[in-house]
This record gives sequence, structure tokens and C-alpha cells, in this order.
Amino acid sequence: MAEDAISENKERFAQLFGTGEKVRAVRAPGRVNLIGEHTDYNDGFVFPMAIEPQVVVICRSRKNEIVKVASTVFPNEFVEFSLQKTIERGKPSWGNYVRGVAAELMAAGIPLSGMDALICNSLPVGGGLSSSAAIEVAVAKSLLLLAGLTIEPDRLALICQKAEHDFAQVPCGIMDQMVVASARIGQAMLLDCRDFTKQFVPLEPKELRVVIVNSMVKHDLGDSEYVMRRRQCEEGVEIFKRDHPTIMALRDVTMQQVEAAKGLLSEVIYRRCRHVVGENLRAIEMAQKLLMQHYDEAGELMVKSHNSLRDDYEVSCPELDFLVEQALKVKGVYGARMTGGGFGGCIVALVRPRSVEALSEHLHKTYTAEFDRQPNVFVTTATAGASVLE
Repeated sequence: MAEDAISENKERFAQLFGTGEKVRAVRAPGRVNLIGEHTDYNDGFVFPMAIEPQVVVICRSRKNEIVKVASTVFPNEFVEFSLQKTIERGKPSWGNYVRGVAAELMAAGIPLSGMDALICNSLPVGGGLSSSAAIEVAVAKSLLLLAGLTIEPDRLALICQKAEHDFAQVPCGIMDQMVVASARIGQAMLLDCRDFTKQFVPLEPKELRVVIVNSMVKHDLGDSEYVMRRRQCEEGVEIFKRDHPTIMALRDVTMQQVEAAKGLLSEVIYRRCRHVVGENLRAIEMAQKLLMQHYDEAGELMVKSHNSLRDDYEVSCPELDFLVEQALKVKGVYGARMTGGGFGGCIVALVRPRSVEALSEHLHKTYTAEFDRQPNVFVTTATAGASVLE
């Protein structure tokens, strides 16, 4: 967010909360996952990077224990609660990210003080770019900042994940919060979601651009289907454990074991397991290909990932399939795939710098003609994780 935008939001903050002591600003980026989808809650590998669109929280401490928060996305709504009382879920629903973070920080033994805050969001809500995790991490860092405290990024990510589980009631994996809290500028992060070890992979901007295309649709069945996919994976694990008691998650299963168990698994569970096990392998391999600057091979892995998400995991949709298909027709596009939970949201593409404009023009033309809707196409570099701006 540019300085003039921060200044503008400071003015908006003053209109909402009045003038007074110095205000502070904290940012947290969105994220795009280059590959490794629906693997994080299976203790697997993911390969995300932080992106330029972000959440900025303008905040100021209060003399009492009240937390009062507004949002630029929901301009006429406030979230207000006391830190001296039990914090519970409530309305508006977006406020549960705020309530949850405060409650989990205090449950972890971290003392907080009151806060006025304005959440300024340049991330599309529901676009699959992790606006929820960005809000959680930015709010958490704001509360910590005003309390004069800091905590390690991994611990911060785990607290924010628990807030999403308990207050937003979304059983998310750890990827989003971890990359939002821990990303490095100019690098993607291969994350082991079991032990949180990280390998940072440089993305050479002179040779590579990351292009995100928002389909501008979000199908309603996403949340229920997400929960169902988690249960299907767990069902598969229970079957594998019968012969392999050391297996704790699909992360521990090999493709040979998947094929050997085909007769024991239902057709649907077999395909779900095949996706997760294959996707883990693709995430590790893609990090290696990018390190070696083998961009064509990295792009092929992205296409295989999309096909698996479409056919085996069944979380794509016609809009995402169309965008991927059309992106691959543009010369200079190494690969493309849906990114995020699915059923709408975004695709991500790896593109030669000189081909970005052609890709944008082609997708605007073809997608609008097919669906009577303009996609939102933007180019991003890999940015740093959450930080205090001022």
C-alpha cells in the first residue's frame, strides 16, 4: 500500500475514532500458492509466496480494555468487545477473525491492551489469496505492537490458525498463516507442514513473472466440500493404517501404496488420496526445478497439478478450467493452475516477462466472451511477510 493510501486511511481512521495519540500501521500480505494444494492439512508440502496485495491495519492503543475495529470492506460495521470478559463468536462474521486472534493470544498467556483499529484490505475477499490469514496476522501483530510485545513467526502463525479453527470455524491447514507471517522478499517458500521446516527458493524477476487471475466467481459449495475433502482424506488414512500402523497422514503414504490399496478404497477415496500423494511429490519437484531455473518443467508440474485438482480432487470449476486452458495458449506461459481451495477464486501462471501483456489481453478477451464477466489480472513479485510499517 503506497504512502498516500496509508495517509488516506489514517484520515479515515481519524473520522471513525477521532484524533489523539500517535497511530501505528501494520501490514500483512496475501499469498498465492504456486503448487501443493490441499496438502497442508495432510501434513504435506506446499509452495506458496507472499504477494503485493495486502492488509494494512491502522491502529492506536486505548486507555481501557476495549477493542473496537472497523473495516474498509464493510464500511458501516464495527466489532467491539472487552478483553476483560470472555470473548465469544458473534456478528458481523468477519469480526470473528479479530475476536479469535485476541482470544487465542490471551489464552496463550500474552497480555493485551485495548485497541482502536481500521482494517484496510486490498485483497479480494473470497478470491483464494488468503485475505483471512492476512487479517488474522495483521490484527495479531497490531495487538502485540500496542502491548509492546513480539513473538516468533511460527508461534504467531499457529495462534492465528487456531483462531480460524475456533472462531471462524474453518478447519484450515497451516500454510496460509505460516507464509503470511514468515515469507521472504523475492522468494517462494517450500514448507513442510508437519515440522514447519522451510526452504526458500529465489524467483528471478528478470526471467519470471507470477501472474494471478481472479475469475471473479466463488461458488457457494466451497466450505462444505472443503470439510468433506478433509474427511475423505482421513478415511483413506484409516484404511492405510490397517497394514501400515506408522502412517499418521497421507504425507506418509507412497504412490505405490495408493495403487496397491486401490481395491480396498472406494473409487472416490482412491482419487482423493492419489491427488494428495502426487501433489506432495509435485511440490517438492517444482521447488527443485525453479532452483535450477528449469521453467518449462516447472510449468508442466503446474498443469499436472491443475488436472489432478480438476479430476481427482474435484475442486475446480468451469471458470478456472477455462482460464487455465486459455492461459496455456499464450506463448511464453510456462504453466498455469487453479490456486486456493477451489470452486472459484484465482489461477496462477508462471510467465516470461515479455508475455505478460499478451496473456492479460487474451484472458480479458476470451473470458469475457465466454462468461460475460471481466477477470482481474495482476502481476506480482514475491514480498516479505508481515511487518510493522510505522
